[in-house]
Amino acid sequence: MSETTTRRPATPSPAERARSIAKRGGRAALLPSSETSVRVAPLLHHVHADGSATVLLADDHPLVSTAWQAPRSELAAVLEVADPTPVRLREPVRGLLWLTGWVRLLHGADARAEVLAVAEERPDPRLLDAGHGATVLKLEAASLVLADAEGTSSVDPTEFQAAAPDPFCLHEDSWLRHLELSHRDVVGLLGRHLPEQLRGGHIRPLGLDKYGLRLRVESADGDHDIRLAFSRPVTTTEHLSAELRRLVGCPFLAQQR
Repeated sequence: MSETTTRRPATPSPAERARSIAKRGGRAALLPSSETSVRVAPLLHHVHADGSATVLLADDHPLVSTAWQAPRSELAAVLEVADPTPVRLREPVRGLLWLTGWVRLLHGADARAEVLAVAEERPDPRLLDAGHGATVLKLEAASLVLADAEGTSSVDPTEFQAAAPDPFCLHEDSWLRHLELSHRDVVGLLGRHLPEQLRGGHIRPLGLDKYGLRLRVESADGDHDIRLAFSRPVTTTEHLSAELRRLVGCPFLAQQR
């Protein structure tokens, strides 16, 4: 994947992008440090605002037995959260967030309190399995690393906690899927902003945030990610709509102004 712009537009900070990936949830894998080849798919995962994470595993999972036998019921592990693309692409992951720290088993009142804390932020029927076939684990992150189209960055846990997710992070995927499926003509109009050498490629919606719209151009020589910047950061759907119309070149926008 290559960067094709010479002047990089403004983007959310690494901590903000990490918070957005965590907020969306994505797909997760728990990687115990003692078993580097093992990737455990949790029944449920949730990353909290402070950078810690809650994980549910089946009671009979071997990792639960290993944790029971470990000192203080703790294991060194990495939680990998993958941010999938909103539409089917050749490269279907647009970002990865790794949380490295210690995973410990929670019991009794601690486990119930943890489940309730997750339910307040993310109600999910799978939480009802805690204590009834599922074990609750808590990861306390010592370090966080983000990798996406903007690069790879280490994110300090205090910066992660102080940052806010993008205001559109929970809606962008459905909006971009609608754009892909129902408004291919609009996607085509966005192509006027691309460098000449990329205009023959297949333009696909990739991401949306308060600073702009991201497109992926799939071409014969590889995939290229392009950011189309807004004229100003936006935080409301009204302002977002105006900026998208500007990018498309909607003639009615000029009349309104």
